[in-house]
Amino acid sequence: METTTTQALQHVIGGESFGKADRERRNPADSDDIVSRFPAGEAADVNRAVEAARDSLAKWSRTPAPERAAVLTRAAAILESRVTQVSRDLTREEGKTIAESTGEVRRAVDILRYYGGEGWRLSSEMVPSSAANQILYTKREPVGVVGVITPWNFPIAIPTWKLAPALVSGNTVVFKPASLTPLTAHHLLRALLDADLPRGVLNLVFGAGSEVGDSLVGHDAVAAVSFTGSTSVGKHIHEIASRRLARVQLEMGGKNPFIVAEDASPTEAAALVALGGWGLTGQACTATSRVIAVGKVLEPLVEALKRETQARTPGNGLLPEVRMGPVVSDSQLATDMSYLEVGRSEAELVTGGRLVHDLFLEPALFVGVQPNDRIAREEIFGPVIGVIGASDLDHAIAIANDSEYGLSAGICTNDMAAAHHFIDRVEAGVVKVNQPTTGLELNMPFGGMKNSSTGTFREQGRTAVDFYTRVKSVYLRHGEYRPEVR
Repeated sequence: METTTTQALQHVIGGESFGKADRERRNPADSDDIVSRFPAGEAADVNRAVEAARDSLAKWSRTPAPERAAVLTRAAAILESRVTQVSRDLTREEGKTIAESTGEVRRAVDILRYYGGEGWRLSSEMVPSSAANQILYTKREPVGVVGVITPWNFPIAIPTWKLAPALVSGNTVVFKPASLTPLTAHHLLRALLDADLPRGVLNLVFGAGSEVGDSLVGHDAVAAVSFTGSTSVGKHIHEIASRRLARVQLEMGGKNPFIVAEDASPTEAAALVALGGWGLTGQACTATSRVIAVGKVLEPLVEALKRETQARTPGNGLLPEVRMGPVVSDSQLATDMSYLEVGRSEAELVTGGRLVHDLFLEPALFVGVQPNDRIAREEIFGPVIGVIGASDLDHAIAIANDSEYGLSAGICTNDMAAAHHFIDRVEAGVVKVNQPTTGLELNMPFGGMKNSSTGTFREQGRTAVDFYTRVKSVYLRHGEYRPEVR
């Protein structure tokens, strides 16, 4: 394995780097590997970053959109040239496999390119007027200074799909990444700055959510806040921002169901469940956590799931043969272990769930789970799957919908009538047929229902710019045309 180095990071505000790097992030797969050291920001750092963003707003918002887009396109090329190093660092600090990290970094490259194209497509609308000599049209404008708060589980993809539409729309940004993944955030910032993004347009502040996050959300000069994370924190952010009528976009938790219809192949269904539930160590808001088996498919499905579970031994994600990395942190491991104990008291653990060592936790498969069990209702955010039996498809959909969450939902079936019945009735923002509940196309809107999302604004695709722009309605009256008399 290659030699690793520790990188010292600083806040980047107004194009300047500062702050004492007195906190550290260690590799969850190798506690001797100190990935980075970084500063813990304070309210004063947030204030300085917001001022820098506000000072840069007028010039950046007046920059033609194609010029703003060109920055993103250049950043995509720069990040693409660094895929190998950035992917390796992402695995070192987050833990996911090198294949998963590489896919995520390449996804960020594609997102930058996509919104680079959006700079040429940002459009207004002209509508007919009921009055003569009057033109009616809409005009999109940036909302202003935007606060972006992102999680650790997709430390470059999620920041990119927030920052790219914000920047191409003409906003300036204060970016607070998760404290578990500071280096990956810095790599993204560096690519944008190296692409000649003007000083102060994007500002990076490290620190705890209780200090940096709350200061950012509560700042009077921050016009909008985009957040991805837990439902409890999202509701806290919504409460703070709503007091001053700031625009808020929240993408939060999930307890995602996957229905296996009676006609489905148990082997194929199990492979989809394993990819959606144990890929990324189960640490995804769209991860499969509830498997609902219809009728007689239950028994062969459980056997196929056992085989899939036993084929995944957790290991260091830098090793190419490893299919599942470690749990991200001691805190998350404690949560996982707590729910494993809950699960043992509610259902039958048929395989997995053993802590191998350190943060390496085997994926766990529970059967005999009831819809009201805690492991069937509460988000765990770890490699834990519970199997629930259902009498028919309508019963399975009712179980799927019996949740406070509504982010992603999937079904495995060869019956397209059943698939459309599921699509029409399931309560989820993302619906997948014969695909894992994880995995998104960047040009499709993304968001949830119920406690998974505020639901007002979607992320990704062309709809993402709606959150980062406001619409001005223009009524333009002009004089009556009088031809010149010669």
